[in-house]
Amino acid sequence: MRASRLVSILLLLQTRRRLTAAQLADALEVSVRTVYRDIESLGEAGVPVYGEPGHDGGYQLLDGYRTQLTGLTEGEAESLFLTGLPTAAADLGLGATVTAAQLKLMAALPAELRDRAGRVAERFHLDAPSWYREADSTPHLATAAAAVWRQRLLRMRYLRWAHPREVSRVVAPHGLVLKAGRWYLVARHRDELRTYRVSRLLDAELLDESFERLPGFALADYWRGYLARFDERRRWAEAELRVSADGFERLDQLLEPAMVQAARRTAGEPDAEGWRRITVPIESPAQAVPELLRLGADAEVLAPAELRDQMLATLAATTARYVAAGQRS
Repeated sequence: MRASRLVSILLLLQTRRRLTAAQLADALEVSVRTVYRDIESLGEAGVPVYGEPGHDGGYQLLDGYRTQLTGLTEGEAESLFLTGLPTAAADLGLGATVTAAQLKLMAALPAELRDRAGRVAERFHLDAPSWYREADSTPHLATAAAAVWRQRLLRMRYLRWAHPREVSRVVAPHGLVLKAGRWYLVARHRDELRTYRVSRLLDAELLDESFERLPGFALADYWRGYLARFDERRRWAEAELRVSADGFERLDQLLEPAMVQAARRTAGEPDAEGWRRITVPIESPAQAVPELLRLGADAEVLAPAELRDQMLATLAATTARYVAAGQRS
């Protein structure tokens, strides 16, 4: 641990030129006193590090000195794909590993490229979760990730939507996906690949037994197919609507992409008032009501009758509530 910290100090000074003891302590998450001891150890080992007092002072390496201790460890090499996703790396328990890998990469770059890379990190930031939604609680994510990395079986208890709600399974984890701030585990169970939301894991245990991955499995390809199949399963019914010209233009702002694509594909010619008939996929009438209410007065549900009746009932109840509130005021 200490040897790794000494290397990190060397690389920090090499990439950032001059740092105070407080800055080093903050970067390494240790005390200032520990930094003093480490700097003294580096000097005793022959590393030309020196400190300058004063407001603009700090520790730095002798001009022209560069360490070659930039080789990546196995874990750092594996974590390179997460260097632009600090939150995801932290979720997987790889935050410190990713930081070390970034530091070694920066130290290996020439000064000009190091400055350019630093500017990118300062000026661009990726925030994956959707607006106005709390991130999932995923206490078992690190265990699931370990099973994926090490290609080991995972025993888990899972809370699903169907009955029985709670199930126990031993699965072969093939990958993890971060979608809109939510983690999903892709794992094989009884020779079939399935997708599990990590936040619904009630318990997870890494087993000693390893497994063979499915030949030719590609996580990105599987996920694209899963999303397509998910939309097909979820939206099994259809609704017929009339939409105004303005509503038709704003569909992509108000409805999900699958509904927008179907609407544009099925749209008829506009009538004399500019209204068009469209057909969109829905999950169920009850689920479709709040979605289609987003269109406001720019849409009219024509079919199915159950959905039209539920829209009318919802609008009537809303109108009655506002009328009653107006009478009380």
